[in-house]
This record gives sequence, C-alpha cells and structure tokens, in this order.
Amino acid sequence: MDLTKPDPWDASTEAAAVLRVGAVVERRGDTGGVRRVASITKLATAWAVLVALEEGSVALADPVGPPGATVAHLLAHAGGLDFDTDRVLAAPGTRRIYSNTGYELLGAHVAARTGLSFDTYLTEGVLAPLGMDRSELRGSPAADLHSSIEDLLALLAELRSPRLIDASTAQLARSCAFPGLDGVLPGWGRQEPCDWGLGPELRGDKHPHWMGSRCSPATFGHFGGSGTLLWFDPTVDLGCVLFADRPFNDWALDVWPGQSDAVWSAWSAGSGASAGTG
Repeated sequence: MDLTKPDPWDASTEAAAVLRVGAVVERRGDTGGVRRVASITKLATAWAVLVALEEGSVALADPVGPPGATVAHLLAHAGGLDFDTDRVLAAPGTRRIYSNTGYELLGAHVAARTGLSFDTYLTEGVLAPLGMDRSELRGSPAADLHSSIEDLLALLAELRSPRLIDASTAQLARSCAFPGLDGVLPGWGRQEPCDWGLGPELRGDKHPHWMGSRCSPATFGHFGGSGTLLWFDPTVDLGCVLFADRPFNDWALDVWPGQSDAVWSAWSAGSGASAGTG
C-alpha cells in the first residue's frame, strides 16, 4: 500500500508521517501542505482548555452547557448535546454523544474566562509554543483548524510527552472519562462502551474501528471528516498522521483500519520497514 499513489485512497493528494520513540522515522507526500483537518481540531482545542485549566482560568467542574454538564463532560462528549445543535438528547454523564456544539461551548467558555478570543488563546497557548506556525483556527473550535502534517507531528509529540501542561494532567486527558458510557462513534456505529478521554478518543475495545486491530486499547487520537487521522499507541511508542483530500465516507471504513495496521506492523518493533507497505 503506497500513500503516494491514488489507490486505495483514490485522492489527488495523500501524505503521511510516522513518529517512533519521539522521532519522525518516515514521511510520505507533501507533509508541509496546509488543509482543514476537521475534527482533529478537537485535540488542539482540548489541549488549550487544559492549558487554561492549569492557568486557573477554568476548572473541569465549571458548569457549561445543559444543566448538570461541566467542562469535563463536554471535553469527553458526555454532556448530552446533539452533534451540531443545542438540543439536549440525554442527561449529562449518561451517554457518549459526539458533539461539535459541546466544543464550541468550550471555546466560548475559555474566551469568556480569559478575555481573549478563542482563536487567539489557542494560538498563544498551544500553536505558537509548539512551533505550529502553519496552523490557524479559521472558525469552529470543533472542526476548523487548518494545519499540516508537520505541524500535527508537533501536536502528536505534545500528546505523547507534554511540555505545555503537567504530565498528570495529560495522563488524565488520555484516560477514560466517565467510564462505561455507550455511544455511537460517527461513521463506525454503536460502541459498548464508547471510551473517550478529555479530548482524545480512546481505542479501547471498539469494533469496528479506524485505528485497526493491532493498536492497543490504550491508543488515543482522532480522525477528521476531511480525510485526516492521527493516533498514538503508548505501549509501543508509535504514532502517525495521515492526510487525504477525500472527505470521510465508506471508502475510509475499508482503508483506514488496514492502513493503521500496516503502520503499526511496520514500525511497532522499530523494524525500519516502510509504512507504505502492507
């Protein structure tokens, strides 16, 4: 499987990079090109919320959204909000309902507490310190970050070994929040349970899943509807970022699990094999 060719992604632009033990060990395609990364935006937004948490501007227990919902609920898609409206579909803490609206409320909450627009806070608190100079939030804190693979490698490295927040806070973000909640993983169906951290999705025991079958349950990350994905498996110290300019659809259900398995198989043991094989 070669990411520089149109099959099986059938996209005009494809690129990828692999991070192994903190170093970039493979690049394919145009890793400097900027594009909208859709819901991978939520990882950067969540990290900005955690920076604000450590600064004392916000708290995980702050009430935000429906009655009973908090910052923690919204970070973990447990606030009960609909995907893209303010309709409440469940009581907070009872179901995992994936919600862009929740992340937009988080952005507004950080802005209100800090006195800065959220895009400014994200830039000053996360993007600039990580050297993500190509990245810019051009709209929703849930879905409108424009970035490159090179910049997302910097974010991936931060998720792996944090510099902007304390290691204990990062570990909390990478651990299951509100364990045991069932829910629907967009595009992949109902998951029981549907584990999520404070921002990152957790692989857990979900099936089927875009991270494939080889990544450990501790693997975390996010995919975007614009044809992007990012994951990191701490058990083998391995992660990757993949881009394609083809919106998420049924093709990804077939391709992404196999591609993730190929990356994991090629690099989990530090073999030096190409992530483009498999």
